[in-house]
Amino acid sequence: MDETDPILLDQRAAGGAALPRLLGVVSLALGAGGLLAPRAVARLTGVDDSPAALAVIPAVGARELAHAAGLLAGRRPAGWAWTRVAGDALDLALLVRARADRRGERCRRVGRTTAVVAGLAAVDLFAAVRAGRARAAHRRAIDVEVAVTVNRSPAEAYRFWRDLENLPRFMAHLESVRVEDVRRSHWTARGPAGRPVSWAAEIVDDRPNRSLAWRSMPGTRVPSAGRVRFVPAPGDRGTEVRVRLRYAPPAGALGRAVAKLFGEEPEQQVRDDLRRFKQVMETGEVVRSEGSPDGTSLRQQAAQRPAQPLPAARR
Repeated sequence: MDETDPILLDQRAAGGAALPRLLGVVSLALGAGGLLAPRAVARLTGVDDSPAALAVIPAVGARELAHAAGLLAGRRPAGWAWTRVAGDALDLALLVRARADRRGERCRRVGRTTAVVAGLAAVDLFAAVRAGRARAAHRRAIDVEVAVTVNRSPAEAYRFWRDLENLPRFMAHLESVRVEDVRRSHWTARGPAGRPVSWAAEIVDDRPNRSLAWRSMPGTRVPSAGRVRFVPAPGDRGTEVRVRLRYAPPAGALGRAVAKLFGEEPEQQVRDDLRRFKQVMETGEVVRSEGSPDGTSLRQQAAQRPAQPLPAARR
């Protein structure tokens, strides 16, 4: 799958990179203050009576600028968030020691600074854990890319797909799609063991007669993103419909294992869905023989029986 596709970038931001970037801005401000105005920072924090403060504060500022560079670059947000957690622990240790040596107003200033740093440490810890989970989900995510040629124009294929409530007509795992407005919709599918799974989705890129991209809304149980392209087929043979999907299994690795156990391999599912899309577009319905139940799951295949000739009365 194309790593520069905006639907993937949106998923990553929703998956835990946005908060670390915000913390990168905080680190930038703290680092600049520590390097450019160490005396003012020392007074504000209550350690202006310590000769060592004018050496320690610029060092802490330089560390914060390193955190800012890593977090704002957007690479390995979980790792850089954890470096902020480690820095917070060091700062808290220094502040606890400084408070023990002070009285009066300076003690109160050090106490207020300690409370602020403790609050930032809690946010940093939350960001690090969240970014780590997002990275784990990204690693286990399933990528699928499948194409089919349909004997219809790109405009016809796009119009049918753009009406999202048509999707359950050929996507076997979908029970329903309810369109809420021009961008947002609500999807319900059959999950592992036949349990229904629902999520909200939004269209993030719509190019009439060319392509359509969507993604699940942040916080939904089924993180997913997809794009379908409608490309004129060579030799005036209709339209190549190219689908790219990325999603995390509803029940993680166990959910993926259960799905495969029942024959519901993701790429084969999408391939079968596109075959049914082709049938609906070209014939108006999904073509089935009397001995071929809908779908390719183990349960459905077990229900197959040899096709029988029509009774004489129906010939």
